[in-house]
Amino acid sequence: MRAIVQRVKSAKVSVDGKTAGQIGAGLLVYLGVGKEDNESDAAFIADKIVNLRVFADGNDKMNLSVKDVSGQLLIVSNFTLFGDCRKGRRPGFDLAAEPTIAEKLYEKTVELMKAESIDVQKGIFAVCMEVESVNDGPVNFLLDSKRTF
Repeated sequence: MRAIVQRVKSAKVSVDGKTAGQIGAGLLVYLGVGKEDNESDAAFIADKIVNLRVFADGNDKMNLSVKDVSGQLLIVSNFTLFGDCRKGRRPGFDLAAEPTIAEKLYEKTVELMKAESIDVQKGIFAVCMEVESVNDGPVNFLLDSKRTF
């Protein structure tokens, strides 16, 4: 699984003009599922995100997690994180999981995050969404459950 994790002051995802998920301060996460991923990848990504120390402590050091600051999570599915742009000009998506498998692992990841007593909002799987955010920093991180970066 791959994720783009953004520290935000607020974020919202809408579909057809209707809000699907909205958060205040916390993390906006774009989450992609690869064809080689399984539940252990979901567990790794969920644990990494909820415990990632990217919020400032009293000394203005990134030392606190979203759990520590009682922040919220907005999880947005994003298969394009597995887009391969190395050849040509049109991305290839051969590395992305099939939608039925991807949705199960996306939902499993959300479930694992909710189990950490965090307010987790989400987009709607496999639809075109509009995402608005106020990035805090900006602070952005790339995660990969296979640890390729």
